[in-house]
Amino acid sequence: MRLLVTGGLGFIGGNFIPYWLERHPDDDIVNLDRITYAADVRNHPNSGRYRFFYGDICDPCAAELAMGGCDAVVHFAAESHVDRSIADSAVFLRTNVLGTHVLLEEALKRGIRFHHISTDEVFGALPLGTTDRFTERTPYAPRNPYSASKAASDHLVRSYFHTHGLPITITNCSNNYGPQQHGEKFLPTVIRNALAGTPIPVYGDGLYVRDWLHVEDHCRAIEAVLERGRIGETYLVGGLTQDVPNIGIARTVCSIVGAADALIRHVGDRPGHDRRYAVDWSKIRRELGWSPQHSLEDGLRQTIDWYLTHPERLSP
Repeated sequence: MRLLVTGGLGFIGGNFIPYWLERHPDDDIVNLDRITYAADVRNHPNSGRYRFFYGDICDPCAAELAMGGCDAVVHFAAESHVDRSIADSAVFLRTNVLGTHVLLEEALKRGIRFHHISTDEVFGALPLGTTDRFTERTPYAPRNPYSASKAASDHLVRSYFHTHGLPITITNCSNNYGPQQHGEKFLPTVIRNALAGTPIPVYGDGLYVRDWLHVEDHCRAIEAVLERGRIGETYLVGGLTQDVPNIGIARTVCSIVGAADALIRHVGDRPGHDRRYAVDWSKIRRELGWSPQHSLEDGLRQTIDWYLTHPERLSP
């Protein structure tokens, strides 16, 4: 089988490609990536079964060339940083919505499988102090331009299944962490500043809660959906986190690297900041036998160890 991976030089795609090549020795991967600021050419795998196309998913010609001979599309490519979407939403709409449309049109011409990577942020926010969790039946309620653009792309992907019969699947994942994440994100920022002994910025009161998913567990989930998932279905993918607030994540990192909690600084809050995310991943466990393997503390230790041996990757 030949997979087209979009955005394969980014964080999650850059972990998925070597994962798949190692576990599927008869498969090839084509990577279509525009090499934006969030991409890293050091994520290219050293494999004869890997081919790279430089191009924009919004360009129909690039999509046509890259998708030639492929049996399935795994669509990671997206603008994903909420702060950037608040400052300038236009690029998020272009890439996340129009780019997805271009890929869907090309996949439809070829009649090939389309797997779409999305986020739990499309469901909005949950209240603190509850046991509520997002499920596949939770209504969409995005609250920032990034999550709104991903919600739009999810609806577009489903429409191609219902209208055209395109074989699609969708995964909505919680916050990923692990090796190769761009330095602008929360966890690399905490690790970088803790190691340097510089102030660690935490938004607002620091009590914002996220469900943390190790990127390797996410790759395993995508593999399970590609191999055994039901066409037309959505699967939520989450981690083993038990409502740990962001300030708790920062304190855990400080403890692991031997930095003082006093480095943590509360900074002005993000507009429209979602209070809590929590994911119920029982459907993918029940139907496909997947569950996360990395506990949060073990995953954080592994991630910190990786950055200690790759300090150049912590640059913002």
